[in-house]
Amino acid sequence: MLLEKSEITKFYETVEKKFTKWARTQHHIRVAIVVGSRARMDAPADEWSDLDIVIFSTEPKTLIELAEWVGEFGNPVITFIEPTAAGSGESYERRVLYDNGLDVDFAVDPFTYVLNAQKRGVTPELVKETYDVLGRGIRVLVDKDNIMDDFLKEYKAIKPPLPKPPTEHEYLERVNDFWYHTVWTAKKLRRGELWEAKSCLDSFMKGRCFLPLIEWHSRISHGYNYDTWFRGRFMERWADPRIIAELRSSFAHYDEDDVWQALANSMQLFRWIAKEVAKKLGYTYPKVADQFASRWVDAAYWDRGSND
Repeated sequence: MLLEKSEITKFYETVEKKFTKWARTQHHIRVAIVVGSRARMDAPADEWSDLDIVIFSTEPKTLIELAEWVGEFGNPVITFIEPTAAGSGESYERRVLYDNGLDVDFAVDPFTYVLNAQKRGVTPELVKETYDVLGRGIRVLVDKDNIMDDFLKEYKAIKPPLPKPPTEHEYLERVNDFWYHTVWTAKKLRRGELWEAKSCLDSFMKGRCFLPLIEWHSRISHGYNYDTWFRGRFMERWADPRIIAELRSSFAHYDEDDVWQALANSMQLFRWIAKEVAKKLGYTYPKVADQFASRWVDAAYWDRGSND
């Protein structure tokens, strides 16, 4: 059922050719580009990579509301729509899984995005906002208005700004957020809301609190031009190996005792990451928040045998 890498590559090349030929017959499609792993040189596509095509259309709703067109490029077995990571409110993608198990994501944006960018010109702000998608590689499939050549030349000429160290306020916001939600998670566990507790610990707290701290820790250690990618991508390559090793025990099974244990392990791991970041930046670690939350969670754990 699984395909060889050569078969996967051939399929995606065929999809690109079929899509390009089809898009040229659709007047409303003005620009289409490939982004993601199949367009970048750094961390290029492997056998698990999908194909990401961004379409700029004068009639984007046509592509979002109707699904039949994805059958032009293969035999779809699953397709649905969701907002893109950009989250603009107007930008959606139609995700498609074909009958060979390979997936293509068709992001659909209004063509006005391109026209507005052309009118304003490429700015450092635009590069900063779009670098994670566009800055790592683009291949142009369709460009009916001959816009993309000049746009890409301007885009490549501007280097994205280096990430800045967090201010002490930003640092404290994330650390205090974490300790607040350790207590919140313990309360959900005591109430018997296992889904809520596990979701908070393994999703909310990991993404909102852990990830920024891990990124800051890596940049402080290696320099602010150190690439920490985005949304945790390739973390196993760029984060401190000690963190990666300890993360294994900070995620839980859907089991009350395991969530309690993962919470304790998460608290221990977060504490030393946050303390190292504070020490290197010369900030004051919020010891009172840590001590209060730790004592409260500990008391909630050992009190489980009593009547609520």
